[in-house]
Amino acid sequence: MSASNQPSKLNKKVFFPSSALIIALLIYTVIFPKTADSFFHSMQDTVVADGSWFYVLTVAIILMFVIFLGFSQYGSIRLGPDHAKPNFSMLSWLSMLFAAGMGIGLMFFGVAEPVMHFLAPPTADAGTIEAMREAMKMTFFHWGFHAWAIYAVVALILGYFAYRHNLPLTLRSALYPLIGDKIYGWRGHVVDVFAVTSTIFGVSTSLGLGASQINSGLHYVFGLPNNTTVQILLMAGVVAIAIVSVVTGLDKGVRRLSEANMILAVALLLFVLIAGPTVYLLQAYVQNTGAYLSDIVRNTFNLFAYEKTDWIGGWTIFYWGWWLAWAPFVGLFIARISYGRTIREFVVGVLLIPSAFTLLWMTVFGNAALELIFNQGHTELANMVQQDTSVALFVFLEQFPFFNVLSIVSIIMVVIFFVTSCDSGAMVVDMLCSYGKNDTPVWQRIYWAGGVGVVAATLLYVGGLGALQTMTIVSALPFAIILLISLYGLLKALRIEGHKRESLRINNSQVIDSDIGWKERLENIISLPEKTAVNAFMQKVVKPALVEVSNEFEKQLFVTKIEEQDTFKRLTVSMGNEPDFIYSIYLTPMSQPEFLPSEQGTVDSQVKQTYYRAEVHLSEGGQDYDIMGWSRGAVINDIIDHYHKHQHFLHLLN
Repeated sequence: MSASNQPSKLNKKVFFPSSALIIALLIYTVIFPKTADSFFHSMQDTVVADGSWFYVLTVAIILMFVIFLGFSQYGSIRLGPDHAKPNFSMLSWLSMLFAAGMGIGLMFFGVAEPVMHFLAPPTADAGTIEAMREAMKMTFFHWGFHAWAIYAVVALILGYFAYRHNLPLTLRSALYPLIGDKIYGWRGHVVDVFAVTSTIFGVSTSLGLGASQINSGLHYVFGLPNNTTVQILLMAGVVAIAIVSVVTGLDKGVRRLSEANMILAVALLLFVLIAGPTVYLLQAYVQNTGAYLSDIVRNTFNLFAYEKTDWIGGWTIFYWGWWLAWAPFVGLFIARISYGRTIREFVVGVLLIPSAFTLLWMTVFGNAALELIFNQGHTELANMVQQDTSVALFVFLEQFPFFNVLSIVSIIMVVIFFVTSCDSGAMVVDMLCSYGKNDTPVWQRIYWAGGVGVVAATLLYVGGLGALQTMTIVSALPFAIILLISLYGLLKALRIEGHKRESLRINNSQVIDSDIGWKERLENIISLPEKTAVNAFMQKVVKPALVEVSNEFEKQLFVTKIEEQDTFKRLTVSMGNEPDFIYSIYLTPMSQPEFLPSEQGTVDSQVKQTYYRAEVHLSEGGQDYDIMGWSRGAVINDIIDHYHKHQHFLHLLN
């Protein structure tokens, strides 16, 4: 059963259990906040003590797997049919990646984390030059390739099976290689309920922490009271904007907000870079990158097994758990916006480009802050970071000209980042509860966007944010196990895909139509037919050819099916338990090329002319060649040629 065959947009077996579980956990945390906090922290301590090796090994495998896919033979496979084109420009795509991925983290930790490592490094002496080097190296390590690899691999799994195999764009599809169509049963419902619950509490926790940062900034800059009431009001404002954005839709709301915030982020980055010690920061960026890359293998597998320390549990394992906990949400969102991109393009776009920008941001803000503390003696910055990390950015910006302007811009950025996190989270949860569809009723999107705000406000009021944050991180353990199994499933599916491509390469010469002369062939190639002409060709030539081949297959006891609509004709030959053979001809509009002879190009140059092609499509998508003008015999020979290749593909599988 494909996603398109689902009977209803609202999956009640996910929607109602998820809502009930969220309410139950919320009530438990509200009524017994100390008990909940103690329980979840004890679980976290157990995971850190006994399972840290598993987290470290899992993240290492994920990183190596993503790099392998990006540079392997599978890199040219698209997240969608072979003819698919991306829905968003590169700039819009990258902007939305940051908005949903870790944009807010850059604002919160860009100054705070390097300073915290500088004051308490894992191995070096605090407050020294070596501590500065180690602080930046560990910051790079936590925010670099590993984090984005976790997001990337989840997005790859979901995007590949959704767009390539027509499965629902929900977390359950990651299990398809393991349990097949059982993903549509209770097992799939359980996985999606887990994803919904994890996403709601993850986004709610971050929204609560973000409200505290916004409040701290407003308090530090403008003297606004810093208390729970103000934070709840701020949160209500953020959620209200998020509801407007989520109702507007992905193409308008999330995309435009993400692009605006990306512009503000680049502007703030450039200002600090130019106003600060520019040459030093550029030198530090190059050196930090080199140190990060040179030590990446050692740090990836470093568990401090010989030097017992709590540092790894408080930092590295915390981050790995947090990235894994956020992966269902962020991964699904990235998959949603990545239709049409090749795996290689996807890996470069999700792993390399965001990492490079993230590390530049951490260098500019982190190294500039360390320079102020170590060389200029601004110890109050270090003291404020130790007391309250939420104001670190504002204390840092106070050392630059136009402090008030910079602070307002920073607050706006934090607000927008949280708005985009909130509405993208609501969109993802809505899709999880709607069979992976995103054209759901407005009330569903409002329900989840508002629900995030209610959960966050409630937890903030009773002081339960820490407990739920801990629970979210602990939940990363079972998800990590599922993810490792899914990696094997994806690799297995890609191996099959590779065999399919190999089979298509044999005898891949285009059919020569012996029924017409070379002049007629040339005329067919250079002509730009109208829609009516191609429709007539498909009705008079393509359809009879498909029927004739179908009848012959049925004489050989094969089960066949012919489908037709205004835009395509399709023949399907059932291959039992193996992948079916599918041959389709699609009516494909194309823009008139620029190289036309002058006589053909006399139409108004301002009007974009359209002509049509009869393009061959197989199960994996369009093959980028046109059969318009071919004879019935040539079309039949092309079908038989592709069936021969499909048979070879099945041979490679067995």
